[in-house]
Amino acid sequence: MAVAPATSHEPFVHPALFYAGSAEYLAGTVPFVTDGLDAGEPVAVAVPGPQLDLLRAALGERAGRVRFLDMTRAGRNPGRIIPWVLRAFADQHSSGHVRIIGEPIWPGRSETEYPACVQHEALINHAFTGRHVTILCPYDTVGLDPLVLADAEATHPVLVDSRGQRPSERYAPDHVVRTYNRPLSPPPPGATALAVRTEELGLLRRVAAERARTAGLSGERVEDVLLTVTELAANSIVHGGGSGTVHLWADADHLVVQSSDSGHITDPLAGRLPAAQQQTGGRGLVLVNHLADLVRVHSTAVGTVVRAHFAVGRGADGAPPPV
Repeated sequence: MAVAPATSHEPFVHPALFYAGSAEYLAGTVPFVTDGLDAGEPVAVAVPGPQLDLLRAALGERAGRVRFLDMTRAGRNPGRIIPWVLRAFADQHSSGHVRIIGEPIWPGRSETEYPACVQHEALINHAFTGRHVTILCPYDTVGLDPLVLADAEATHPVLVDSRGQRPSERYAPDHVVRTYNRPLSPPPPGATALAVRTEELGLLRRVAAERARTAGLSGERVEDVLLTVTELAANSIVHGGGSGTVHLWADADHLVVQSSDSGHITDPLAGRLPAAQQQTGGRGLVLVNHLADLVRVHSTAVGTVVRAHFAVGRGADGAPPPV
């Protein structure tokens, strides 16, 4: 299996690695890591837990020179991956070339999560343009749906598999972003609906805290919900025409916080890039992406809906993981 290149005429390289089974996975990832270490390049690996164990064992003592992250935690929300995983590592090592393995889509990702996953993969290409970074994205050809593999060809300019390396003839990341900007299902019957107005933010927060505790959240996770409600309401007031609506509801797996207003998010990277230190605004969606377990956005010239999910019950594992 060919090893994805670390450099090209464009300093940013974003290959998809199609693999079937552990042997092909290691054949495509281990040389990528070791070549980077041999060249003195910082290397990070953000993949699901079982793949982490596989790579650690294969790398042996050299694993100590690699930054490992469990993507099922650090990237549970795909909107968290660019600012809090990929850019967090690349920005720490901005003086030279950086290598990252990122596996954001694995068997078991839900249909609800997938649109945010594939938009993430498409947006990487804009978020890192001009950066001296290579991000290799493995795709399990046995466990993933053929649609996922087809989308990977549209979100990655370079494809690597057991036959070698080739440019993707289907590369069209902007089309993918537009295609998956899909309307969200309406709130279910019984959802709490509250108007967003500056003078009623206190009521909104009290109701949100009550719904969060009733759903089974506690401690810091309730505070995370309150921060999310506050930031989404502030976005509606500042960017959404001065008002909006917040819906809250719970199902067996999540507490859901949804905001809707008449604003239009024209930048698809909104909320997916870390805010500059000197930046005075524009941090709301970045924070929401960090706090929530999933964020879905649908935005058109008619209006914007942002939906944040917080895992409850067996799916909840406390505050967002450090990255």
